[in-house]
Amino acid sequence: MVTRLFSTFSSLCILAGVIVGTTSCSKKTVAPVTTPPAPVLQIEEIDFEYFHGRARIVFKDDKKEREVKASIRIRKDSVIWMTFSVVGVQGGKALINRDSITVVSTLDKEYYVFTYEELSKRFNFPITYQVIQSAALGNLIRPRQPSDILSTDLSFNLLAQTAGSVSIRNYINTASAKLERVELKETESQNTLNIDYSNFQAVGPKIFPYNGTISIFYKTVTGLISNTIMFEYSKAEVGDKELKFPFNIPRKYDRR
Repeated sequence: MVTRLFSTFSSLCILAGVIVGTTSCSKKTVAPVTTPPAPVLQIEEIDFEYFHGRARIVFKDDKKEREVKASIRIRKDSVIWMTFSVVGVQGGKALINRDSITVVSTLDKEYYVFTYEELSKRFNFPITYQVIQSAALGNLIRPRQPSDILSTDLSFNLLAQTAGSVSIRNYINTASAKLERVELKETESQNTLNIDYSNFQAVGPKIFPYNGTISIFYKTVTGLISNTIMFEYSKAEVGDKELKFPFNIPRKYDRR
């Protein structure tokens, strides 16, 4: 439109010059409109073939607090394996693969199996193996989309995303390029899940969050439920050496 108007104005000037016996015409210089460059997102995500770590994990809800020691192994994009112990006694184990999540309680002699479809319906958010693996490692839980909105300030790049009725806000430190906070909110229920990462240390060639806090707030028929999971790694390693993932469920255990 601006080019067309400018061309029309120039033609009128030439025509006027012919009519009055001159071919000169004064043109008004128009300064070009500049658009500020879009912010560039730099994010350092940890990559690996195998991951092995040990951590202290604290579970808190409205009634009690439980602390366990965990050994964690991951084969990239395939399986997450965990064993839990309480005061030196094995209390349970978990196997998370691309199909389901199985949790075994050694103390109660029972086990649970969750499908991703079930969990997705419960939280109104598409939960997959990839989401869980990314959250455990401090990577983006949702891959970047063309519809994402990126803004920036002196400290953080803010990547805003949506997945169905869930809004996601990712805070990436501009200096370290590491994801430090994730906020998820479900529009209809106002259920929220926040993840905070801290104490970043080198693991191989990358930086890994040794500490994290997951806070979950959701509504039930009995009221608002608040759960918190805190983890603190004492060891974290990545490499190409193959790890084993032994997992079995004794026949006498009951499924819940």
